[in-house]
Amino acid sequence: MIRRLQGLFRRYAAAHQIVEYEGFELLDELGRRIGYLDRLRIAENRAILEGWTTGRDVHMILDGNERRAMPSMTRVDVAEALGLERDRLLGFVVAQHYVEGRCVLGIGMGNGRTYFFEVPMPDEAILDRATRAVRVPFARDLMRAGPHLVKWAVTRNPAARAGVKRALRLSDLPPSISLFDAEILEPDTSAPPKPQEITIVMPVYNALDLLPEVLQRIRDNTDLPWRLVMVEDCSSDTKVRPFLREWVKALPEETQARVTLVENAENLGFIGSVNRGFDEARQHAGHVVLLNSDAFLPKAWATRLLRSILEDAGVATVTPMSNDAEICNAPVACVRHDLEPGEVDVIDAFAQTLNPLVARGEAPTGVGFCMAMNARFLKQVPAFDTAFGRGYGEEVDWCQRARAVGGRHEIIGSLFVEHRGGVSFGSKEKLALIQHNSNLISDRYNDYDLEVQQFLQNDPVEGPRMMLGLAWAQGRQDGLMPLYIAHSMGGGAEVDLKRRIKAHIEDGSSVLVVRVGGKARWTVELHAHMGVQGCLLEDDVVLHQVLAPVQGRRVIYSNGVGHHDPMLLPEIILALRNGPSDALEVLVHDYMLVSPAYTLLNSKGVYEGVPPEDSEDPEHHALRFDNTRAPLSLWRAEWAKVLAHADQITAFSQDSATVFSQAYPDFAEHCVIEPHKPDLKALKMPKSKHPKGDPVIGVLGNIGYQKGASVLQAMSADLAQSHAAGLVVIGDIDPTYALSPPAMVHGRYEKTDLPEIVQTYGITKWLIPSIGPETFSFTTHEALATGMPVYCLDLGAQAEAVGAARNGHIITRPADMADLPEAILLAMLSN
Repeated sequence: MIRRLQGLFRRYAAAHQIVEYEGFELLDELGRRIGYLDRLRIAENRAILEGWTTGRDVHMILDGNERRAMPSMTRVDVAEALGLERDRLLGFVVAQHYVEGRCVLGIGMGNGRTYFFEVPMPDEAILDRATRAVRVPFARDLMRAGPHLVKWAVTRNPAARAGVKRALRLSDLPPSISLFDAEILEPDTSAPPKPQEITIVMPVYNALDLLPEVLQRIRDNTDLPWRLVMVEDCSSDTKVRPFLREWVKALPEETQARVTLVENAENLGFIGSVNRGFDEARQHAGHVVLLNSDAFLPKAWATRLLRSILEDAGVATVTPMSNDAEICNAPVACVRHDLEPGEVDVIDAFAQTLNPLVARGEAPTGVGFCMAMNARFLKQVPAFDTAFGRGYGEEVDWCQRARAVGGRHEIIGSLFVEHRGGVSFGSKEKLALIQHNSNLISDRYNDYDLEVQQFLQNDPVEGPRMMLGLAWAQGRQDGLMPLYIAHSMGGGAEVDLKRRIKAHIEDGSSVLVVRVGGKARWTVELHAHMGVQGCLLEDDVVLHQVLAPVQGRRVIYSNGVGHHDPMLLPEIILALRNGPSDALEVLVHDYMLVSPAYTLLNSKGVYEGVPPEDSEDPEHHALRFDNTRAPLSLWRAEWAKVLAHADQITAFSQDSATVFSQAYPDFAEHCVIEPHKPDLKALKMPKSKHPKGDPVIGVLGNIGYQKGASVLQAMSADLAQSHAAGLVVIGDIDPTYALSPPAMVHGRYEKTDLPEIVQTYGITKWLIPSIGPETFSFTTHEALATGMPVYCLDLGAQAEAVGAARNGHIITRPADMADLPEAILLAMLSN
């Protein structure tokens, strides 16, 4: 048990311990600065160098292994601070797997000259301190994982294993933050507050092409009594001021009385113009809405935007969600995207259906593109601070001052306003000011950056963000939207899913992923070109309510391992395919369709072929949520209903298609074989450092019981006595199993690191130790692509691939599986 805990700790430490150094200036022989190494980080078995340079080529040499820098964006902030042209300065990130040894950073200047800089690496004492630093969090997380560990030890339930990974923060999947509040979707039955007059303050600089629609939307869509103060700031486009004069002149007399056009004698910039607008607004009663001249208001916007202020005197500002409003963006916070003409109205029509009392959250600041401001706080803090120059961050400063006198700031999801940012005041000017003003905010409000990060991490408006994202995605969808049902356990199915998502997005489609076995009963993810938004659900009914905006789906079953009651999953899959034009595809990523024991191992932990429907082996009976068991015949009958509605059934190897057909002969002819096409570039292996005749067996991937963990444990014990070969796992091993030294576990790896890893450990041959049949094995194909000898047992898609390769070797399983470790070593060491 102690050895297993030690193995678990090593895996935890590899994932969570971080060593980080501040960098240093990169100087040429004359002392001129050619760059800066911002930092060195060692985390997750990788050494990472980050910085910037005026050079054109960056590479890292660690223990003799060279790695070129990944392409990176121009560091605009540094370029402007140094007064350099943007294309003269390159940001870089270069990384490779961490090993002890000398580290050198090379900077090529593009003129044939390269400079080399020694990068100090941590000594053993520093690494020991980093390891010790994670002992306390490991103990804390281990206590959280305790119930899941017990359940996994007793039942081998994959959901329990997923719980262990979550508790120890070892999951590779994108996190979802909070539980979806289903009340967001409930109708609002409360009485709206009594209407009050508002004053809209709109500074104007250029953007003549947008102004007609922006102004018309104010007239047509404002559902509260309103006044408008426009401050024209000496636009460089001389047509703007005459246009505004003519627009006001053409208004009906009653409307003219409510519109004020302020014409600056000289250009004051955004802040100066806003402050003039505030001065004018104070001459009238009521609250103020600060509105950019590139913000497009939907119908009935004002009542929704002002509601929180009218109901709660302590609310200082309210900001709607948008496509370009930083922390108020939907579907992904802080990631802007452009909208098609009229698209704002489609998204906002859905926003109006969300409950305004629930679809909101407190934020550290408002965003000034369309921000309702409580007159009470505007009286106490009457102006934006001119220290922020021509604009950027001034509303953050105002909001912090309002908080100091008791004000709160809200973001609401019941209103969506389009913002064509960077048009009215120019993205160029914004970039020039961003560094200075950001520093000013940080100096004044030391905790602000942390508060923003905490807001984004806890995201109180994650639910509305998700729902508005679904409305946006549905409006953009051309054809059926892909909806994948997936698990939360990583592995080859996740590799395939990520590739499919990438392909869909490159084709212009958004993608929905509904996961089982994660932090909650369901995790719903919306993948789009701007990123991923997710939420957690605990109720099947709410799942269907959340997905309701998406009409026209292509449901793709990828994997359901980890569902709390998998007998219910077929019915849910069919319900997700809810429209007459919806499609359904089934992917045979594992054998869950064939048996609840998705690896097809029986209660003895042995593969004995496809189990018959009348199997009495308890491992092939479905364990229900109430701890009862359903026979295999009922299990297959339920999944047969899904298969009967499937437009396509896809297997990834001939062997998996054969297994599927034996279990479901009625659907055999509907099963097509489409092998994965893994990217196997850059896997050319260097010559081993180890002397000839000194074999080292390498094992790729994360190894659980079905992948051969117990076999490796026994092999390592044998090798510890015989010293006939080395053994190293490139990946992780289930902490239930411990390897005997000198066998090693490398931990996580990147595929591109394999040549260097092989050289570091002197690996001479590969073993695929799986004791159950794989449907397709990415690690097998990676091992074969190295050109080195690859060994595996005579079963599954792994044997299909190895048997067809020139460097493949098949090992016949012995009659008694207890003899398997010895049989493997005999086969591998006799060649």
